[in-house]
Amino acid sequence: MSLEQVSVNKAFDGQLVKYKFKSAALGGLDANFNLFLPGNAAEGNKVPLLTYLAGLTCTEDNGAQKGHFLGPASQEGIAILFPDTSPRGAGVEGETDSWDFGVGAGFYLNATHPKWAKHYNMLTHVTLELPQVLETAGLPIDFKRQSIFGHSMGGHGALTLYLSSVLNGTKQYRSVSAFAPIANPVNCPWGQKAFGGYLQGGVDEARDRYDATELVKKLGKEPVHVLVDYGTADNFYKSGQLLPENFLKAARDTGYDEVQVRVRAQEGYDHSYYFISTFGADHVHFHANFLKA
Repeated sequence: MSLEQVSVNKAFDGQLVKYKFKSAALGGLDANFNLFLPGNAAEGNKVPLLTYLAGLTCTEDNGAQKGHFLGPASQEGIAILFPDTSPRGAGVEGETDSWDFGVGAGFYLNATHPKWAKHYNMLTHVTLELPQVLETAGLPIDFKRQSIFGHSMGGHGALTLYLSSVLNGTKQYRSVSAFAPIANPVNCPWGQKAFGGYLQGGVDEARDRYDATELVKKLGKEPVHVLVDYGTADNFYKSGQLLPENFLKAARDTGYDEVQVRVRAQEGYDHSYYFISTFGADHVHFHANFLKA
C-alpha cells in the first residue's frame, strides 16, 4: 500500500498533496485522495485529522478546491483528508449507467450484494484503510484526534460513520458536521436506489446501519457533537431527498438539545459549493473545538 505522490500545491502556508495507491478495500483498484497538511505539522507536532466526504458525482478534488476549508484548517492547525466518492475502474456492469449510483456514488457503505461487494467498500476505505495508509507513510497526524464532515451523500456518510462509531464504542470521531445531508435515506429515492443495489437485504439491511435518522434514535444519552446546515432554496431539499427535519425530530425525541445536535436552516441557499463555501469556515472552527480540546 505504498503511496505515490501525484501532485503538490502550496496553500495557506501548508501543502495540498494528491496521492495514489492500490486499495485492498476497493478490490485492488488505484485510489486517489487529497491531503491538506497545515504548515505547523511536523514529526514533533502531529496535527488532528478532519475527513471530508463529498457528494454524488464528485471526486477527491471538489471539497479541496471549492469548499473554503483550507484557510480555516491552516489557521486551526488541522489536517484535512479528502477521499474519492467511489471506486473507479471496477468494470462492474451498470456502474456508469446513472449519476446517482455506481461510479461517483459509493454511498460510504460496504456492499453486500455479490455484484458490488468486491469493490464497493467505501466504509472500510474511509474509516480503516486511509488512516492506516497515512500512518504507515509516517505523516505527522494524530489519529487519536479525528472528526468528520461531508456534503449531501457525503453528509449522509459523515453522520452515519460518526453515529455508528459512537454506538459501537470505537468513538473514532470526536464530532460530525454536514452540509445538506441525505439525512433519512431509507425514506428517499436516492437512498432507496443505492441500498436496493448495493445491499443484499436492500432498505431493510440499511435501516440499522446506514440511516442517520434511525441511528440517532438508538443512542440514548451518549454525548454527541453534531452540526447540520441546509439551504431552504435547495431543490433536493424541496423534493424530499434530504429530510433534515426527520433527523432533527429523531434527535430531539431521543433527548438531544440544541447544544448537542444543531440543525440550521439557511435561508435562500441552494445545494451548491456556493452554499458550502459560505459556511465552510464555520464547520472547520466547530470541529476545532473538539479536535484541539
